[in-house]
Amino acid sequence: MARSAVRALPNPKTTPFTFGYLVVLLGTTLVLRFADPVVTAKLLQLSSTDAHNLWRRPLTSLLTSALWLADGGWLVYAIIFAIAIAPLERRFGPGRTALVFFSGHVLATLVTEVPVMALISGGLLPMTAGRWLDIGVSYGFFTTLGALVFLLRGRARIVALVGVELFIATIWVSDSPESLDSVVTVLGHLCAAHFGFFYWGPRLTRPPAPAPA
Repeated sequence: MARSAVRALPNPKTTPFTFGYLVVLLGTTLVLRFADPVVTAKLLQLSSTDAHNLWRRPLTSLLTSALWLADGGWLVYAIIFAIAIAPLERRFGPGRTALVFFSGHVLATLVTEVPVMALISGGLLPMTAGRWLDIGVSYGFFTTLGALVFLLRGRARIVALVGVELFIATIWVSDSPESLDSVVTVLGHLCAAHFGFFYWGPRLTRPPAPAPA
């Protein structure tokens, strides 16, 4: 039992993407903990996928926003990665897992922030709405979780999907549900989870096409 539990943990041999990503997140968490607050504030500002950054530096913010943890709770995310990302990687490999993760991160970010950009341009939202801090790995995590839920069968799949949606709703209610950033975030979480379930789930489980004769 102990050996199987150890093998289930992310490690560089069986789950290189999950393990490597956790190492990177540990490094950035230590930077936030011990570096000059002025420097870290500037790094987070440049990495945020808010509407202002997506308009001025879209590639930089999309690539770097998923390298930081907003709350610094690395151990919590290590457990989350072990539960929701490592199992997907063991079954489908690091390349496909990384594709699922980052495609969900990018899609959910654009789906939620592009309307904010449009509303700001139309004068329906103030300019300050485009400068809230938007960093973290939650969109990628919920995409892989949605794909993992699709691997379940029958009633268990539906129950797990509803459980994910209730989890997302709980996160939203426990935050500041009336604020714009909370609304944007919960919509991003829902988009990511359902993107993983409805798009990636069927594609990951689809049998490979036969090789040409």
